[in-house]
Amino acid sequence: MRTTAASALFKDRIPAEDAEVARRLRLAGAIILGKQNLHEFAYGGSSMISFFGEVHNPRDPARVAGGSSGGSAASVAAGLGFAAVGTDTAGSVRLPAAYCGVVGLKPTYGRVSTRGVIPLSSSYDHVGPITNCVEDAALMLQALAGYDPGDPASVDAAVPNFSAGIGPLPPKLRIGVPREFFFDDLNPEIAAAVEEAIELFRELGAEIREVKLEISTDRTLASAEAYAYHKRFVASSPELYQPATLERIQSGARFSAGDVLRARRELEASRQAIQKVFEEVDVLLTPTVPILPPAIADLGAHPDRLRPQELIMLRNTRPFNVWGIPAISLPCGFSREGLPIGLQLGAAAWREDLVLEAAHALEQGME
Repeated sequence: MRTTAASALFKDRIPAEDAEVARRLRLAGAIILGKQNLHEFAYGGSSMISFFGEVHNPRDPARVAGGSSGGSAASVAAGLGFAAVGTDTAGSVRLPAAYCGVVGLKPTYGRVSTRGVIPLSSSYDHVGPITNCVEDAALMLQALAGYDPGDPASVDAAVPNFSAGIGPLPPKLRIGVPREFFFDDLNPEIAAAVEEAIELFRELGAEIREVKLEISTDRTLASAEAYAYHKRFVASSPELYQPATLERIQSGARFSAGDVLRARRELEASRQAIQKVFEEVDVLLTPTVPILPPAIADLGAHPDRLRPQELIMLRNTRPFNVWGIPAISLPCGFSREGLPIGLQLGAAAWREDLVLEAAHALEQGME
């Protein structure tokens, strides 16, 4: 089966073996129905840039589905399958899940193997499930998780029973709400839906605490790693890339080895520092996306607006890739036009169980 990364460069590419996540799903009894469209080489948050054309949102086909795993989220929202797998380097599982009104889970960095996944940035790449409900996300993660000696980023960590704790909200759960940065310039309808979710958590017995977080917006390492993978293809066949993708990839050529080493040290420091936050709270809560899904026609007519819009879309999800901690997006309401609104919950590294428990309790409380 072709694995193209939605690019003319790989339009005829047929891998010699399954990716590790596909192998694990088959062993668990999954039936692989097919592959979905996405943003070319996962390098964007709209799924508008693709050899196969734009991904349309099943909730409103005139709007973007989000990205980069737009086809995965759209297929689940449209009922084409039980679940899907997406990749997430800056929010590419959670953003389209929020826009399509489904659940998207990014596990801890190293929890799920990325072997066989066409990389975007190996320091930030994650693989996770997109499903119709939180319980299904737990079932999918159970099949996907586990150490893979063939993946240098894989961590040999114990895999708990992710479904075992799903039930009522854990007692005295401390939920941290980082209003600075994550709540800036929110669409008013998104802001209202998130505040209702916070109040529901209070009613369920959670303690709400406001917290401040150090946020890195530096993209040096991600850009440099993307360029490193594509350098030989860009040199030999630049015309096979979509122009917008080629421009983003080539932007990584300007960074030196010293820049990359500095950025890597800063990444490791960020991943150590975030763990201290979880001495004060158990779960972090933010809106998944600050804005509602834009119209495809508007972005198509003004291509210069696409990248700035994508950076806004990915603003709240990207820090969780920097930190490497688990995060989930689940629906928490709808706009007046019926567009889904997503809520993001995160927890300490390796605490997917806690993220799933909190998300499931909210999901049940909203029914």
